[in-house]
Amino acid sequence: MVAAPAAQAQQAGIAITVVDPQGAGVPGAEISIENPAIGLSRNAITDARGMVQLGGLSTAGVYRVSVTRAEGFAPLAAQAVDLRANFTRSVILQLEAAGEPGIVVTAARAITALNTANAEISASLGKAQLQALPIEGRDVTAALIRLPNVVASTGFFPEAPAISINGSNGLDTNYLLDGLDNNENFLGGIKFPVPLGFTREVTVLANSYSAAYGRTANGIVNYTSPSGSNDFTGEAYLLVRPGRPLDSPSAFPRRDLSGNFVGESFERYQAGFAAGGALQRSRTFLYANYEFTADRNTQVVDAPLLGVVGNVTGRNRFHLGSLRLDHRLTGDWTLGLRANVGRVTIDRPGGALGGGNATFPSAGSQQDRFSTLLAATASYAGANFSYDGAVQFSRFRWDYGEAAGAPGPQVTVRGPSGLVAAVVGNPGYVFDSLEETWQTTHRLTREIGAHRISAGVDVIASDFALLGGGNPFGNYTVDLTAAEAASLAGRGLALGAQDILALDPVVANYAVELRPQRFGTGQALVALYLEDAWDLAANLTATLGVRWDYDTLTEAGAGRGDTDNIAPRLAVNWQPDARSAVRFGAGIFTGKLSYAVVSDALQRNTTAPGFVSQLAQLQAAGAIPAGVDLADLTFAGNLTVSPPCARVSACPPPEAVQALRDSATLGEARILSPTGYDNPWSLQLSAGYQYAASDALTLSVDALYSRSHNLARLRDFNAPSPFTPDLAALTPANIALLRSLPDNAARLALAQSLGLVRSQADADATRPVGLVPGGARQITVTETAGRAEYLALIVQAIKARGPDDYAFRASYTLSRLRNDTDDINFRSSNANDFAGEWGPSANDRRHVISLVGYFYPAPCWTLTAAGLFQSGQPVNLVPDAGIFGTQDLNGDGASFGENYLGNSDRYPGERRNSARLPWSASVDLGVRYALPVAGGRIEASADVFNVLNANNQSGFANAATTSNQIQLGGGAPFVQRNAGPPRQFQFGIAYRF
Repeated sequence: MVAAPAAQAQQAGIAITVVDPQGAGVPGAEISIENPAIGLSRNAITDARGMVQLGGLSTAGVYRVSVTRAEGFAPLAAQAVDLRANFTRSVILQLEAAGEPGIVVTAARAITALNTANAEISASLGKAQLQALPIEGRDVTAALIRLPNVVASTGFFPEAPAISINGSNGLDTNYLLDGLDNNENFLGGIKFPVPLGFTREVTVLANSYSAAYGRTANGIVNYTSPSGSNDFTGEAYLLVRPGRPLDSPSAFPRRDLSGNFVGESFERYQAGFAAGGALQRSRTFLYANYEFTADRNTQVVDAPLLGVVGNVTGRNRFHLGSLRLDHRLTGDWTLGLRANVGRVTIDRPGGALGGGNATFPSAGSQQDRFSTLLAATASYAGANFSYDGAVQFSRFRWDYGEAAGAPGPQVTVRGPSGLVAAVVGNPGYVFDSLEETWQTTHRLTREIGAHRISAGVDVIASDFALLGGGNPFGNYTVDLTAAEAASLAGRGLALGAQDILALDPVVANYAVELRPQRFGTGQALVALYLEDAWDLAANLTATLGVRWDYDTLTEAGAGRGDTDNIAPRLAVNWQPDARSAVRFGAGIFTGKLSYAVVSDALQRNTTAPGFVSQLAQLQAAGAIPAGVDLADLTFAGNLTVSPPCARVSACPPPEAVQALRDSATLGEARILSPTGYDNPWSLQLSAGYQYAASDALTLSVDALYSRSHNLARLRDFNAPSPFTPDLAALTPANIALLRSLPDNAARLALAQSLGLVRSQADADATRPVGLVPGGARQITVTETAGRAEYLALIVQAIKARGPDDYAFRASYTLSRLRNDTDDINFRSSNANDFAGEWGPSANDRRHVISLVGYFYPAPCWTLTAAGLFQSGQPVNLVPDAGIFGTQDLNGDGASFGENYLGNSDRYPGERRNSARLPWSASVDLGVRYALPVAGGRIEASADVFNVLNANNQSGFANAATTSNQIQLGGGAPFVQRNAGPPRQFQFGIAYRF
């Protein structure tokens, strides 16, 4: 092994194999490794297997690897190699026999595109590829859908991650920055949104990756940040998405970068800069980046009863700043610092797109996503072993509904018709989460003969605090007379809650949050791993690893902790010749628990005596194990009560309703697990073949299998008995009769008499325990017992730019993902029958074709075309209230989680996700013209998204409850709720040097 000084703690490496024309290793070859950008220059000699391994390398700059001398062979000119964090890049140098004296013979080839190190199934996008791609708003995550195993995700709230790996829930993905954690661990999304200007390379690891990676039973996204170098480089840019009238009109809303709906008025403006260089040549390097985004969106407040129809403007702001400092302390030691600060504010000014919403500015809110990451790293690259370590502190403040105005009550106004005429005063809820996290990682690597042994420890400790629940100042729903409404008409958009309450109107509902306290707990994640990369021969490597993970959240409730997460892994890589590689991987991959599992069980819990008595009855019946202390399962969480009052003046003030704490009856309460929680895990298998058809073209085929266990879902301990509608009564004549009735009440009565619907009273009569004051109808708990199965076949062709004027990436994925839970809030539609839920995932696609072409028709010009073609996503067919009078056919009531999943009862006779949407197709174009100026270049860009203006009903980032994936069953007409973005334009100018 040759030691080289590192420039960051998260190791990168190069595995060099020198072979003869027949593919046999060439021992004693003299290798030169240079990286002028950081002043690195090293020489090495291949061992008896023809190999040289370098670890502890910086990801900065470009390495140039050459064979300067090999007895009997011609030299090989320098070949460029880029590195990414936490990965060893494979380089095969195939030599030609030396010619006669005086005759120069050029070596046959240098192959860098093959993975000859392990069985990792991954794909990457480098900085140049990202800059050439048409990407909306420089959002790197959105570019990942060009890679195999990645699709745009249907999530379960607007801000959910926009991508899914292997069809899984987007919250299952583990996000890393330079190998360190970048997850907000409350739910699992990305913490600091890494911008394009601070991305050197981004890699998606889908299957069979190293034991150094963990904390997910699914996939990983690893960003590698840029570093300064001896060359002073940087950029400054302006980017604009002007919107209408250039963009095509659409009947459906778009989404901003946060995932929230915006209308045709939407505009985006971005600016930023980056600069990197050496503070001390070949010793100390600095890289800085700042990016700013401003969105503008106009919404309509539509309250004609109050004489108000007006516009309000929402403004989003993104401030993303990053700094990286690398310092070579000695020839062996390198230190690093990295800081990332994100200040993202999403505005909700009231109103809605195109009208139809009467939320006034006083009831508006904003969402703050404030992230801070501070990391210190150290690397040692000695003659016998290498070490890398890091410490990172991160902070994430997620204030989801910060009130636009002063704290106070919310008032929902209904007019004489009973319809909502206005919402004023306050957002009506609180969700303000704070997460503070420390992480430390340490890894030692030692090369002993043909073995490269790594041992590591990775610890994350987080503290969480959540201020959540309803409105402690009270939420009123009031009914105004025509005269009362007319008296408010002159106040316009300035209308406030006190203006309405002063009229002393009739009260339809009054709700007060009794427990507005901040609460939370901690989570510690500990990982130990050992891995041996064993070079059995110059063309055969076996990597044997084992990893152990522990998650303290598994102790929550009455649990003792999930301590048996021992995950062995095996990877075999064989190179039949210098042009090809065959790989096989198998292993166990353990995930972490989402903190929201425990947080929800704390927030939606109660210690009321009536509720505790219900739990005692369940324990006596065996649903809760004997010997479990019920105090371990309960918590005084948030609690909203509704004291009766006829008029506002008769409503008790919030401080006077505390006596209802123990008598309020809840629709659903959630408890901590009486048996503890298990971490999710998956068995992953993969087999693949890569072939370098030329120095620029690489072909590959990979088969993947993953079976996941212990996925989170909800079980109702107090579920009613199963109910199946009488399908014999679901005749065309009865359906026609039901539809002909004047209202839902009449339909419901007839549907119940036909055995198609069960009343809530009848359902309640079959529950294990009855309702009591202070108790709950549904008593839910998160269980970790869900399953999923993923199969995929991926075919790829990747061509790098050579002497010709084009490059491309093409992939086809044939896949299937089935599961019996899609999210932590997923519950069975009928009496905990999860076997009946087994079916396609919400993100399942059978066919995905991704085509990206880069064309260079003339100096300074780059043209990029990116096409994505996908088969349709599943559709869940739900009951039609126009037939049955309700969507709750079995009478078990609505679940809290349905606000996010929309997973209500299914149409009689239909299985989960039994229908499909049509194929989607989207083609994007990008044009770049770079003009050399003053030692750099000015680049003008134009991007056109969805050039064909296709009306795509799926295949784009979406939220489940607003998607087209929930439709009425029984042959009801298809209702399109939203669509992929229409044709849109984006223009930019940048100066790069």
